[in-house]
Amino acid sequence: MARIVMKFGGTSVGDIERIKNVARRVKSEVDAGNEVAVVVSAMAGTTNQLVAWCREADLVHDAREYDTVVASGEQVTVGLLSIALQAIGVHARSWLGWQIPIRTDDAHGRARIEAIEGGELIARMGRGEVPVVAGFQGVSPTGRITTLGRGGSDTSAVALAAALKADRCDIYTDVDGVYTTDPRIVAKARKLDKITFEEMLEMASLGAKVLQTRSVEMAMKHGVRVQVRSTFSDAPGTLVVDEDEIMEQKLVSGIAYSRDEAKITLVRVPDHPGIAAHVFGPLAKAGVNVDIIVQNVSEDGRATDLTFTVGKADMERALKVLDEARAEIGCERVDSDPNVAKVSAIGVGMRSHAGIASQMFDALARKGINIMVISTSEIKISVLVAEEYTELAVRALHAEYGLDAA
Repeated sequence: MARIVMKFGGTSVGDIERIKNVARRVKSEVDAGNEVAVVVSAMAGTTNQLVAWCREADLVHDAREYDTVVASGEQVTVGLLSIALQAIGVHARSWLGWQIPIRTDDAHGRARIEAIEGGELIARMGRGEVPVVAGFQGVSPTGRITTLGRGGSDTSAVALAAALKADRCDIYTDVDGVYTTDPRIVAKARKLDKITFEEMLEMASLGAKVLQTRSVEMAMKHGVRVQVRSTFSDAPGTLVVDEDEIMEQKLVSGIAYSRDEAKITLVRVPDHPGIAAHVFGPLAKAGVNVDIIVQNVSEDGRATDLTFTVGKADMERALKVLDEARAEIGCERVDSDPNVAKVSAIGVGMRSHAGIASQMFDALARKGINIMVISTSEIKISVLVAEEYTELAVRALHAEYGLDAA
């Protein structure tokens, strides 16, 4: 007998028939003798509608009331799934975040989980009950409903699995696992049987949409085995596990990409201590996340160019902040380009092998793709290219590293 947390995303519970399908999947695990807890998202499209209504009511709305509104989508789903489970003979009960409770900080709209009290759920599971838990939500120190940010149900599921000391957390979605790259771009992309936490974390943060980045961080921190599976297929999924569980580590496990990038360059910035703080301090205060940062070597020792990337949606806000701080920064001008993409090669095998970067650069050069910016870490290499070359770059690198299916 195993203890399993099963998480179902919005497309998996998109209508009543799909909710009934989820109920049958849950019943099959219960019938196999497993203790099961379920985490669900809102029905597909619901959260977008709730967010739109908040903005329509007031563009500058109270974040606490925003959370009250958008958390209601999951409340509907847990109730409907509990009803569907009861209809087929499964003893199920719905739970909202504040009822467990899932305790978070008070950063409304992007709260972080601080603790989950799992004792009551463990006791009920031991008596054969299936808790159906609302993902994406928790309760603040002052007792207000909080939400965890988009994709937060993945984080809810992994955190619950850690609190319940579950043997595995199964994330059910509309894909049947983690692929070497986006199969919509590369038809020969292969599904991976296993991938390490570190590789999955890099892929999630670099554009892969399969798992939310924070959920992978939490799984790695607490050692929660995660399996990505399809709601609509019985095919085995992809296990996200510790590096020690993978016998043969490939040099490159996958190619990720993100079109949600914008490049900003500060031209001829004074080259003296403290300038970087004048640039990135105001951006941080404005809530603008900066990714790749490259500073050129100054020719005359007095001025240099400073290039960095931000999310495309944050570009205008970043430019406004920089314009307000321009006198303090002292740069000649600020250039921006929203038509860029980040393409990355990821693999734990890079730690012990040289030449991976030069192989990437050669492959892109043969396709006539110019590299604007390069960023590396222990297990990934990212390049910034013109957005129009995204798919060509992904296909070229996927083939270059031998990832194409035979």
